[in-house]
Amino acid sequence: MATNRTLLHRRYRVVSRIGAGGSGAVWLADDQRLPGRQCAVKEIVVPADLPEAETAVLRRSLHAEATTLARLDHPALPKVSDCFDGSPAAAAASGARHYLVMDFVPGRDLLAVLEEARRRDRQIDESELWSWAEALCEVLHYLHTQRPPVIHRDIKPSNIKLTPDGQLKLVDFGLALEVRTDDGSARTVATGAGTRAYQPLEQYGDGAALDARADIYSLGATLYHLLTGRAPASASERFIDPAVLADPRTLRPSARTALGSIAMACLALHPDDRPESIAAVRRLLRAGTPGGSATTAAESGAARSELPPTWWAELRRRPVRLALAAGLAVAAAVLSLMG
Repeated sequence: MATNRTLLHRRYRVVSRIGAGGSGAVWLADDQRLPGRQCAVKEIVVPADLPEAETAVLRRSLHAEATTLARLDHPALPKVSDCFDGSPAAAAASGARHYLVMDFVPGRDLLAVLEEARRRDRQIDESELWSWAEALCEVLHYLHTQRPPVIHRDIKPSNIKLTPDGQLKLVDFGLALEVRTDDGSARTVATGAGTRAYQPLEQYGDGAALDARADIYSLGATLYHLLTGRAPASASERFIDPAVLADPRTLRPSARTALGSIAMACLALHPDDRPESIAAVRRLLRAGTPGGSATTAAESGAARSELPPTWWAELRRRPVRLALAAGLAVAAAVLSLMG
């Protein structure tokens, strides 16, 4: 495990920890090879129960994933510049680590911006929210149109940085890696697998078969939170009781745009009920322009603001898949009540 002043890979001198999650931590580090350059080093903890053979396969998968991320080139994404494994001595002492090095993005994340607005008893201006929504759609369209598509998996306000010059940067990808061993067995190991309030139902479990609509759900949850000041109810809570998700207009009656309706459309429990792509979300944004009424997009038929169908209707329509998801959702809800 890295600590302050640790030298990683004989190159990156750790300055401080700037983030942490279930899969590891993110460290601010000085690049000793390029004086004056600071970078963010994401430390990924390999599951302790992973057998040695699977650990080796996972290591190769992580390097392949890093190579994919390094090819990305968009102004709203930090550039990935290096990846490496932790030292064998450190692995023996505290478990295997894998490191991903990327540009350090200065500024505050949107959760911090939102919390500051709350402390001042203010709300973020809708015109600013609209421009953020358009910027996020632009970078997600770039990711989803790669070949193969790149799914972020962990979109939420704390993973979106607002730089000092007012630009948005989408940081901290979640990784989902399939580990296959010589005997043919396979399982998916997820890192940065998402936060419940922003996580679609299909991402519960290992989330191996996600597509772009998972990011669309997380985008909707993020817009909902930024607009209303309240994180949405989780998918597991909504599956049990759809009414637990409040209409954004009841939480922010002064809203003048269709942003709340667009967020609700993205938050549909089943992927098939969401906009089919980020391009479709961008069309909704164009239909409900800033300054328009809160029902502009809905009246044009471009978005749905009603609450999701009840659980039994969903089960009748898609019995097998939704039954499996229901089991995971109910289990998660029970555990949250117990904990």
